[in-house]
Amino acid sequence: MKTKNLFFLLLLLFVTLSMSKAQDYDKYFKDKTMRFDFFHLGNANEEHISFDQIVSDGIWGGSKTKLIDKLRLGKYFFEIIDPESNTIIYSRGYSAIYGEWETIPEAKEKWGVFHESVRFPWPVKKVTLVLNKRNEKNEFTPVWKYEIDPQADYVNPADLNSLFNIYNAMENGDPENKLDIVVLPEGYAKEDAEKLRKDVDHLIESLFKVEPFKSRKNDFNIRAVEVIAPNSGCNHPQQDIYKRPATSVSYGAFGSQRYALGYDNKKIRDLASAVPYEYTIILMNDSIYGGGGIYNLYSIAACDNAFTEYLFVHEFGHHFADLADEYYTSATAYEMGSTVIEPWELNVTSQTEKEKIKWKELIEEDTPVPTPWEKEKFDNHSIEVQKKRAEMRAAKSKEADMEKLFRNQQEWEEEVLNNMKYSGKIGAFEGAMYHQYGIYRSYPNCIMYTRTTYFCPACQRAINMVIDQSVE
Repeated sequence: MKTKNLFFLLLLLFVTLSMSKAQDYDKYFKDKTMRFDFFHLGNANEEHISFDQIVSDGIWGGSKTKLIDKLRLGKYFFEIIDPESNTIIYSRGYSAIYGEWETIPEAKEKWGVFHESVRFPWPVKKVTLVLNKRNEKNEFTPVWKYEIDPQADYVNPADLNSLFNIYNAMENGDPENKLDIVVLPEGYAKEDAEKLRKDVDHLIESLFKVEPFKSRKNDFNIRAVEVIAPNSGCNHPQQDIYKRPATSVSYGAFGSQRYALGYDNKKIRDLASAVPYEYTIILMNDSIYGGGGIYNLYSIAACDNAFTEYLFVHEFGHHFADLADEYYTSATAYEMGSTVIEPWELNVTSQTEKEKIKWKELIEEDTPVPTPWEKEKFDNHSIEVQKKRAEMRAAKSKEADMEKLFRNQQEWEEEVLNNMKYSGKIGAFEGAMYHQYGIYRSYPNCIMYTRTTYFCPACQRAINMVIDQSVE
C-alpha cells in the first residue's frame, strides 16, 4: 500500500511540475515562432552583427516545457531574457557558416557576410535577445544584444503561405511533444516528384535503422516540402556543371569540391516555415558524393551515390547532436591551430584521465586510457588514400572510380579496426577532430570516423542526451 501511495504522489508531482512549466510558457509566449534574422560579417580579426528583420516562422514546433538548453553545445548560444525579472526564458546553442568561414585562409584577406537566424517562441511582451560566442577557452561570452518589442511596426507577424505541396513522411504525435524535422529537396524538377518521395522514404529508413535513432523513432515527426527546382541535379562549379538551385545549396563550399552548403539562409528558412520544425534536412538529387552538416542549421546529403546512407546519417549527426568529425587525416578547409583544449562536442575529448572523460561511465575498469590501437598502420594507409583521392579529384575522375576507391578504403579499415586487441572496447583512442594527436574518440570505429554503419558509444550517448532534452 505504501508503494502504491508513493507512486501516486510521484505521479501527482510530475503532473504538477508539467502544468507549472506549461503555465510558464503561456506566461511568456504565444503558440507561434518568431524568427530573428541578422547579418553576420567580418574577417579573421573582427566580427560584427547587424539586424535584418523579425518575421513569423509559423506555429511553434518545439517543446513548451523544456525551454532552457542545458547541454550548451555549438559555437554560439542565444538567450531570450525577460527584462522585468531578468530571467532567461528560452535558450539554445547553435553553430553557423560564419563560424566555419572565419577559420579558413580566405578570412585573413577578405571580409565575409552571411545571413543567419535564431528561432524561438513568439514573446507576449518585450524581451532581450543575447548572442554569445565561445572564447579561446571555449566558454560562452556575450557578443551582441537586441531589444525586441513584438508590438513594434518592424515586426511582421504574418505567416508565409507555401507555394509547394507538403506531406507528412512520418508522424508520431503533436509537434510540441516530438522532435520535428523538415525535409527540403534540392535539384528535384517537376518530373522528379515520384523520385523525391522514394528518396525521402529511403533516407528515413536509413536513419532509423541506426541506434540510437532506431530505439527513439517514436520521438520524431518528419514533414517534407516538395520544392520544385528549375532543373534536375545540382550545381558543381568546380566540375564545370552549372545549375540554378532552388534552395541555394551547391557543391564547392569553401573551395572543397564535395562540401555542399546553402548561403541563402532567408530562402531556406522561408521554405521550411511551411511546417513546424526544429531540424532541417536538404536532399540533393545528385549522384556525386557530397554534403554538409551544421549544428542546429541544416544537414545536406546527395541521394544517389554508393555511400548515400552513410553520408546522410553522418551529416545529420553533425546537425542534430553537434557531433565532431572523428577523422583527422582527411583534408579540410579549416585552420584548426596547434593548441588543443577540451572540445565542447560530446564525442571527443582531450582528457587522458578516466575520471575527466565525458563518457567515463562507459569505460570498463580493465581498459587502459589512452587505449592502444593500430594507429601508425592506419595513418600511413589513410595518407596514401588521401594522396590518391587528391590526384583523382584534380583529374576529375569518374564518380564510379572514386566510389571504388572509397569502397576499397572502407574494406581495409574495417578489417584493421575490427581485429585489434581493444576492438569492441570503449576507451580513449587517440586521433579525432582533425587532430592526429591530443584528441581522443571513444571507440575504434564510428560513422563519424569512417564510412561504417554505426555510431560509437559516445555518439549514441550524445544523441540520446539531445533527444531527452527536447521530449518528455
